[in-house]
Amino acid sequence: MSGLRERKKLATRQALHEAAVALSIEHGLDKVTVEAIADAAEVSRRTFSNYFASKEEALLFGDRMRVGLLVDAVRERPAGEPPWAALTGAALDVQRRQGTRDPGWVAQVRLVRRHPSLAAQQVSTYASMEDELTAQVAARSPGAPVRARLMAGAFLVAMRVAVHEWLDRPADTALVDVMRECLEEMGTQFP
Repeated sequence: MSGLRERKKLATRQALHEAAVALSIEHGLDKVTVEAIADAAEVSRRTFSNYFASKEEALLFGDRMRVGLLVDAVRERPAGEPPWAALTGAALDVQRRQGTRDPGWVAQVRLVRRHPSLAAQQVSTYASMEDELTAQVAARSPGAPVRARLMAGAFLVAMRVAVHEWLDRPADTALVDVMRECLEEMGTQFP
């Protein structure tokens, strides 16, 4: 269990993230300022800067949290499970726990598709988490560092493609089904 200070920091990050998403949906990313996000979250501009370097980073904080959950889920998989199976199992487990379509997250993903600055921030977010996933994969396949990095990168690409593919399908399509499809296809390269 984290301490009170850590919980307050997480609550502030979450409030800034939610304000960034809500304002970007309402006004458009280009019209949203860091000051407006800070005001909406009822914190100072300086407090914003203590938590995030940009409005794009604040808006994509949810992605960082999701990938963090994923890394934890991979870590918790059985030690003898092959790397790709562990990645796939963890992703599907996390998505099942996440449940149905979150309209705010869907809107955020659509914003990423329309704004190159958000796409660049998302790539940066995923790249920083790729190292953590690579470490988890490498622990399951010692002596194959290049393969571990390739597998972690391919996995994150498959996840990103699954989300974008899912958004283009009928609204009643389950994300977990599209994820399974993309991960199975990519997994043919990592038996």
